[in-house]
Amino acid sequence: MTPSPSDETGPSGAGPSGKKAPPSETRYVFVTGGVVSSLGKGIAAASLGVLLRERGLRVTLQKLDPYINVDPGTLSPLQHGEVFVTEDGAETDLDLGHYERFIDHNLSQDNNTTTGRIYRNVIDRERRGDYLGRTVQVIPHITDEIKRSIRVLAKGHDVVISEVGGTVGDIEGLPFLEAIRQFRQEVGARAFHIHLTLVPYIQAVGELKTKPTQHSVRELMQTGIQPAALVCRTEHPLGEEIRRKIAGFTNVDPAGVIEAIDVETIYEVPLQFRRQRLDDFVLARLGLEAPAPNLAVWKRMVRGIKGPSSGSVRIAVVGKYTELVDAYKSVEQALFHGGIRHDLDVGIDWIASEELEGERDPGFLAEYDGLLVPGGFGSRGIEGMIRAIGWARANGLPFLGICLGLQCAVIEFARNVAGLKGAHSFEFDRASPHPVICLMDEQRKVTTKGGTMRLGSYRARLLPGTAARRCYGADEITERHRHRYEVNNDYRELLAAAGLVFSATTTDGKLVEMIELADHPWFVASQSHPELKSRPTRAHPLFASFVEAAAIRRGGIEIPAAAASS
Repeated sequence: MTPSPSDETGPSGAGPSGKKAPPSETRYVFVTGGVVSSLGKGIAAASLGVLLRERGLRVTLQKLDPYINVDPGTLSPLQHGEVFVTEDGAETDLDLGHYERFIDHNLSQDNNTTTGRIYRNVIDRERRGDYLGRTVQVIPHITDEIKRSIRVLAKGHDVVISEVGGTVGDIEGLPFLEAIRQFRQEVGARAFHIHLTLVPYIQAVGELKTKPTQHSVRELMQTGIQPAALVCRTEHPLGEEIRRKIAGFTNVDPAGVIEAIDVETIYEVPLQFRRQRLDDFVLARLGLEAPAPNLAVWKRMVRGIKGPSSGSVRIAVVGKYTELVDAYKSVEQALFHGGIRHDLDVGIDWIASEELEGERDPGFLAEYDGLLVPGGFGSRGIEGMIRAIGWARANGLPFLGICLGLQCAVIEFARNVAGLKGAHSFEFDRASPHPVICLMDEQRKVTTKGGTMRLGSYRARLLPGTAARRCYGADEITERHRHRYEVNNDYRELLAAAGLVFSATTTDGKLVEMIELADHPWFVASQSHPELKSRPTRAHPLFASFVEAAAIRRGGIEIPAAAASS
């Protein structure tokens, strides 16, 4: 008997009780998109991943990106959004952040593949003579390499969900579509295709229009792929008549036509899919059986997001790329997670740091309950960040600095507290008399920019008695990094004497990982990117503590004892 969508068994996060033995062969789900970009393929893929994982299956997700860059590390955040860094130091697409947050599982460089990487691997083999003189072509060599990148994830997983970037019809995406078409031929019923489309509502006539979906599926079928399910983005409910019409014109089972109506929070999408039994439909087609998903914790989390009972806080994010929120997607979500932890609504205002380099007085920050300065590269807007941090330091505004935010905090403190006139970062001012942020000696020997980066997970030791130690509740931690410059060790003793606390260092003590101020309500900065490890059901301790400090500053907000951070 098919389980009811409301059935819940087993403890959340550990998989349902009574799970059967895992399938002997891995199954594959491919997610494509059509009509327009930015429909939410990543959220759809991640939401299905949640449902399958909560049914006890071992699930991983993968992004197949058609752009020619080897990875997004050199792409502008204003064009492509944030670079999400994995534990093993891979610079990947921001969708991997959604994947990790939804399924609460760390991914790796194998979970993001680009056209650039595919072609580089094939060309490297050709140069080595691996193809024994044969002519190297898109088919079979490029498509074989794409298929290899998918199969490499099979070990240890029951289901691999691969999202193909871009939209059907894009020239650069054709090798990926051909590869997944071939994949379906090779593994048969162990592969399942989902196509995401748009069903627009035409206000003038008051109707939903299915023609874009019909054309998109037709375009996909011309590549040889028949989708088994359609996820239809819409602003209005589809209704049974519209579903039947779409099913009839696309050769999709009506049960596989899934409504993806706009919701208040992206974390509601798995519940939306579960109500329509998408996971049941997928498992049935893949020949898998698994107990009903346990969504109790997820439902409770969504209820908290939609109706927080402890009030709200306002956070100012002063950064370089605030024109595009996706440039700080993980920061945004980590702040929301901090709100979930304390049953608070977190309002975020994105403020371009350049605005503070002109006539705008940073005194407007008094309207906020907290200031966050995130990461970035380049000199644009740096002085605005420094001014904002200086105001927060002097006026007791809770402050969280991330990566560049830490470096700007060190510069501000050096200039205005330690009396080091002209202090700056070697990155921005090579003539500074006090380069309190610099490259380490060993980095200066490296000639390529990528070679000087600290990428991925690094271990740090926390100083007892500090706010950082209280936040984490541990003596040692690991966090992910993506930066090149470090706090200059030549100035550590002087800065510490002026009152700057180095609350975390690498385990060998050579590099500064965190700073804070002891005489401030809450002033903490991290050289790492803690936002990358935050989860909706498990807020990162720094963000949870920062949001709590913001609530305390606002006053009149009572944090439940069970929600208070350690």
